[in-house]
This record gives sequence, C-alpha cells and structure tokens, in this order.
Amino acid sequence: MASADTVTAVTLPVAGGGRTSAFLRRLAGKLGSLLLTLWIVTLLVFFCRFLVPGDPVRFLLRGRRPNPDAIKAITEQYGLNLPPWQQYVNWVTGMLHGDFGWSLQYRQPVSTVIASRMPTTVMLVAMAAVLIVVLGLLAGILAASKRGKPADRVTLIALTILSAIPSFVGSIVLIAIFAVELGWFPSFGTGQGFFDMIYHLTLPALALTIVFVVIVGKVTRSAMVEQYGREHVEVARSRGLSRGAVVRRHVFRNALRPIVTVGGPLIAGLLVATSIVETAFGISGIGNLLVQSVDRLDFPVVQAIVLLVVTAFLVVNAIIDILEPLIDPRSAAGASAR
Repeated sequence: MASADTVTAVTLPVAGGGRTSAFLRRLAGKLGSLLLTLWIVTLLVFFCRFLVPGDPVRFLLRGRRPNPDAIKAITEQYGLNLPPWQQYVNWVTGMLHGDFGWSLQYRQPVSTVIASRMPTTVMLVAMAAVLIVVLGLLAGILAASKRGKPADRVTLIALTILSAIPSFVGSIVLIAIFAVELGWFPSFGTGQGFFDMIYHLTLPALALTIVFVVIVGKVTRSAMVEQYGREHVEVARSRGLSRGAVVRRHVFRNALRPIVTVGGPLIAGLLVATSIVETAFGISGIGNLLVQSVDRLDFPVVQAIVLLVVTAFLVVNAIIDILEPLIDPRSAAGASAR
C-alpha cells in the first residue's frame, strides 16, 4: 500500500505539470503565430497603397497650382520621397511608439483623429454585441428546444427573412419607421452624454445587429440540436432531471464551443460593418472615417484603421483558441492524447 501511495503522490504533480507545460506551449505557439501574422498584415496593408491609383500629393495641393517647389516640400514633409522599404520601416517603428503618422485630410496625428471617434464606435459595437448575443442565443435556444414544432419553423423563417436584409437596407427601413414615421428615435448624430448617446445609437445598433444575429441564432440552434441527440442527454433525462436542467447542464454547455468559435470573430467583424451603418446614420465613428479616408486618399488613416480591424480579428481568434480547453475540456484531452 505504501508503494502505491508513493506512486500516486508522485504521478499527480507530474500530470498537473504536464498540463501546465502543454498550456504554456500552446500559449507560446499562439502568440508566435499572432505576431507573425501581424507582421505579414503590416506588409500587405502598407505596400498595397502603392497599387491604389491616385496621388496623395495632388490631394494635399487641392485648390493650388502644383508647382515643383510645393510638391517637393510636401513629399519631404510626409516622407513620400523615401524608398518604399524605408517608409515601411519608419511606419512600423512609429507604430511601436504609438505614432501612426499624420492625416493628409485633417493635418493632425492619425492617433488623435482615430481616438476622437473611437468612443462612439466602441459604444455602437458594444450595444450591437449585447443585442446579437441576447437575441441570437434566445432565438437559437427557442428553435432548438421546440425543434420540429411551429415555434421552430416560425423562428427559422424569421431568421431567413432577416438574413436577406443588408445593413444599409435595414438602416433605411429603421429610419423610415422609427425615426420619420413614429418619431421615437433620432435619425442621425450621437447625442450628448452617456444616456443620450445610447438613445441616439439604438437604431444604428439594431441595424448593425440584423445580419449577425441570424448567424448566431442558426449556429446556436444547430449546435444544440446536435447535442439533443447525444447519449449523455438521454441519460440525464432518464435520471429525472428537469427540462431546464438538462438544457443548461448538458445541451447548452456542450454546444457552447461552436457558438463561441463563430460568435467571437463576428463581434470583431462589427468594426467593419460599422462603416455602412455609421454612414447611413451620419455618425462620426471610425467606420465613417474609413469611408471618407478611402475617398480622399488619406492613406495613413486608412492603414491605421485597417490594421486596427485586422488586429481585433486576430486577437479575438487567438483568445478563443487559448480559452478553448476551458470552454470544452474534451478538446484539451484530445490534444493531450495526440
């Protein structure tokens, strides 16, 4: 008995240490992949601007005659006379110190221009994310729990109809009904103060929610329907557990992994979708700023926003991959077995 106890005492710490080292290796691998991908993204984002037609110098000289001295002064001021590789090195070095360059349109630091509009977009994305999670999960859970019944069919039909409505069409419809016809909400602007901002951003958040809530709802339903057919759910039912307990402990919990895997990147994707909604509602956020900057060849602002959006995607995906063993311990067990 003593030898068995000794073996057990020695084996448990080793197993725990093995799990810890495996997690640390996984974390290091994900961070390494993230940094490598970010570096590749910086290359693509920076050098793609040389493929875009148009000369930023001509934009800076709008309304004035482009004499050689003025062109030379501006190209030197913005570093446009340097070789592309040196411009890239200066750009990356500046970003590491929080300097994203100067906006050609606003003649201000890019970080200042983006920071002044970021709170509005963050609030809009946060409101839309809450609506997507709540409405998407409720629709998916309702359809899955009533699968094959009228409630399931009605929910699926409603989600299908919503999926056919683009964000700009949804924006127009919401403005026409709730702003113009009923007068319940304003049709443009961001308001003053926290609660007034929420009031102004309600319709934009709903417009931003439409397509994304459909995806979350359908993924939730599919994942939960798959779990309903599993053996462990039948065992839980045979033990006399209530329907709510079965759904919470055995169906929804095990269906959470695909929901989070799909829903996480969708939330990051809201940053891209804001460009349409913010333009429709006249909101001064980074989405609207991106549209204006592309139209006016403000490359430093475009590069900074695109890099910000891509970084959000990559970071969210990395976090989901790292937390996956906590969401579904079976994935960690499978990885350890391999």
